Order: sequence, then C-alpha cells, then structure tokens
Amino acid sequence: MKLVIDGNSLSLNKLDYFLNKNPKIELSLGAKERILKSRKLIDEWIKNGKIIYGVTTGFGAFSSSIISKNDIERLQKNLIISHSAGVGENLPPHIVKLMMLLRLNTLASGYSGIRLETLQLLIDMINYNIIPVIPSQGSVGSSGDLAPLAHLVLSMIGYGNVQIIENVLDEKEIKKAKTLSAKNAFKKFGLKPAKLVAKEGLALINGTQMMTAFGAYICIEALKLIKLADIAAALSHEALRATDSAFDIRLHRLRPYKGQITVAKNLIALLKNSEIRKSHKENDPRIQDAYSLRCIPQIHGAVRDAINFVSTQIEIELNSVNDNPIIFPDEKDYLSGGNFHGEPIALPLDFMAIALSELASISERRIDRLVNGSSEKLPKFLTSNGGLNSGYMMLQYTAASLVSENKVLSHPASVDSIPTSANKEDINSMGSIAARKCYQVLKNTQTVISLELLAATQALEFLKPLRCGKGTDVAYRIIRKNIQPLKNDRLIKNDIDKILVLVKSGEILSSVEKVVKIY
Repeated sequence: MKLVIDGNSLSLNKLDYFLNKNPKIELSLGAKERILKSRKLIDEWIKNGKIIYGVTTGFGAFSSSIISKNDIERLQKNLIISHSAGVGENLPPHIVKLMMLLRLNTLASGYSGIRLETLQLLIDMINYNIIPVIPSQGSVGSSGDLAPLAHLVLSMIGYGNVQIIENVLDEKEIKKAKTLSAKNAFKKFGLKPAKLVAKEGLALINGTQMMTAFGAYICIEALKLIKLADIAAALSHEALRATDSAFDIRLHRLRPYKGQITVAKNLIALLKNSEIRKSHKENDPRIQDAYSLRCIPQIHGAVRDAINFVSTQIEIELNSVNDNPIIFPDEKDYLSGGNFHGEPIALPLDFMAIALSELASISERRIDRLVNGSSEKLPKFLTSNGGLNSGYMMLQYTAASLVSENKVLSHPASVDSIPTSANKEDINSMGSIAARKCYQVLKNTQTVISLELLAATQALEFLKPLRCGKGTDVAYRIIRKNIQPLKNDRLIKNDIDKILVLVKSGEILSSVEKVVKIY
C-alpha cells in the first residue's frame, strides 16, 4: 500500500486511509522535479549574495539583520532550537503523524526551496512510524504553528525525543510506547539526522500544520458522528414513541437547506417498517413532540451543513502553500507574504466547536426525556425496580457535565489576539487554541451521542415485543450483542466504555449502512 504525495491532491478520505491503514509514503515524480527546481534557485541567490528574508536575514523583528554566508546554516539550526519552546501535555500521536504528512505535502508543491534529501528524512520517519514528541501549547496560530513544528523538526536534526508507534489510533500501543531520543531511533533504522541549510528550517516550521491536522481529524470524525447522531436520534424517537410526521419531506422542501433535507430522509429510512411507530400511529393523543424530537432535521441538519463547510475549508488548507517567503521558480522570483496566518482555519474550527456543541446539547435533552419518567411507557431512569436500583440515572448527569463543558469550550478563540515578536506580528489567529478546544468538544460530543445510544437501547426493552424500524433495529442488535440489558444495578462505567468502543470503531454505523443508506 502506498500513498503518493504531490502537493495538491490530499483529501480527508486519504487522511482517514493514512491513519487507519498505515501506507508507505512517497513523493510523485512531478513533486521531486519542482522541489529540485526551487532549491536550485535558492542556491543561485545565495551564491549571488541576494538578500532574502529568513534565508540571509534574521526572523520576525530581526528581519533587518543581515546574516553572513558563513552563518547561514547556523541560522537555520538556531531557529529550530530557539523556537522549540512548547509547553503542556504532548500532542496525540495521530495528530503528530498528520502534521508530518501535511507539512510534507505543502513542501512537495515546490514553492519553499527545501532540499529533496531533507524531505526524504521526513518521509522515512513517517514510513518507519517515528513519531516526534511535541508539546501541545505555545502556538498563537500565526507565522504558522511555530513552536509545535519546531519540536517536530527538532527530532529531524537529532535533538528531540520520539516514540515508535505503528498504529497511532491504538490506545494500548500508545500507552506501551517508550520515549527515546531521535538520535537513537535514527540509529535503529539506519537514518542520519538532517543538517539544515539555507531556508530549510524556516520552510519546515512556517505553516499551519498543527491546527490543520487537528481540523482534518475533527472533520473526519465529525462527518461520521453526524450520521451516528441521526441513528441515535432515531432510536430515541422509537423509544419515546414519537411521531414521524415532522419528518415528512414536504415540510423540508419548503425550507431547502441541504442538511435539513438529508437528515429528514435519513430518519424516514431508519424508521421504515417500525412496529413501534405503527402501534400508536392512529391513536396518539400528542399533537406535537418536544423540539429535541420534532426539530431533529432542523438542528442536526444545521450541524451537518456546518461540518460540511468546515471540511471544505480544511481540504483547501491541506493542499495550500503556507510558507514564507514563497519561491516562484518559473519566474525566478520570491514573495514575502502572510500565507502562514491561521485565520482561515481558526474561524471554521470555532464554528465547528459551536456546531458540535449543539449536537451534544440536543442529544442530552433526548437522554433526559428517556430517563426522567415523563413517558408513560418508560420507568424512571429505565429500571424496573426503582429505588433499590438507580438504573441509568447517572447517564444524564454525565451528559449534562460534558454539554456544559462544551459550552465553555465553544467561546471562539479567534476573537482574541495578542501581538508577538516586538509587535512585528501584531494580530494573531489563535487558531491552534481553536483547534485544541474543538478536539475536546468532538470527544465530549462523541461520548454524549454514545450515552444516548445506551439509554435509547435500554428504553426499547420496555416496548417489547414490538420491533424497531429497518435501520434502528440493526443498531439495537449491534449494541445488544455487546451490552446486555440493564436489569439490576451494575458498574455503569463498563457499559459506557463498551458503547464508546462501538462508536469509535464505527461498528454501529457500518452495520446500519449495510441495510440503510445514510447520507
């Protein structure tokens, strides 16, 4: 299995494949040609004594400081060492591996002037699963994610620490992975640390790859989660014996948001042939359901549209050149600009956090309706012997906690800015903060949706022998295959852990999609 990198054709699907299948990476022939051409021009300019920012000058507020030819290599090394100033918990290995691939892809475009042999080391590190240890905090999201990328390159020059992790999504393997020096890891695989020459240090760290890596992973998971949220909502709809008239496609065509129409169609397909719905369709005294049931298409649909918008923005960034200065080898020219600025990523990721937070909020409201005893068919907290047993009482507590945390995390990071580099960099995006908090919102929302699946499945036990619809029945059976009905109190944490595994593995979604097409 191979993934060919050419600088312009990465997609979220390819990144999902990259993380899950661990393919070997190589550069396309066209990318190699562009890289060599760009590097040749850099060497010519240095030979002729041309003054170029970051190549023959200092950085940031030191841009007016001219560097002699004898100190050009030292300048690049100093850049990496001085900018490796990150703090806090280390980034998840899958985010680091994505960072490596994304930086490789943008440099493969051939507009940065880096040498082919330097990029080959990065490719070797990816292929040997040598994952740099990178602190998560320290980037202000402009001039790129300088500190996190500097720590990545620190490993490339043999100064940093790494872990060797073949499956970066396997939590057990990650916990077992030992930290070792990059030098020792390179020796193990017969590699040599990079010796950076003119422009290379700057080319490697001047980009948006940390926030984009987070953004890409969030989009990959969110696109799956929104489908699963429809499944969870449909299960709750069944368990609460709600009416499906609010999903009639005639309603939604009159307000033709794409996401809203899609969700309505999904729900109709999932609920098709439901014995539960049929049992009360003709004699239901309720005229309208609560918003958390009746407005699923409108709310899930708006979230879906937001996820699709953010995914489009992220895919643009995946294949963008965000270096500075940028080399134009065909014109034998270069330009200093601001393509490293994270604003195009910061704003969408703040939007994504808000959208996912809303998805968790409506899910928590349905959880509450499932457990609060308001339905005449469902016992309080979904237990037959209430009082002695607390049943699934605490599911709503946990969901409420996560939803409340999401609300705090959904305050936009992009509205803030603190100047850096002696006011040379006087407005920053804070996109890295938007990315990290959105990642936590994603995880919280995955858990809330999982809790809804757990509660809805338990609620359905009290409606037997009636069966669910075409799609909801599949979801019910997959969950019941792994988690037995709750008859008496037991350690609920075990149930939560099991449902999270089913959600994150994609088993529920993939099983349902074999029977019902979810869009």
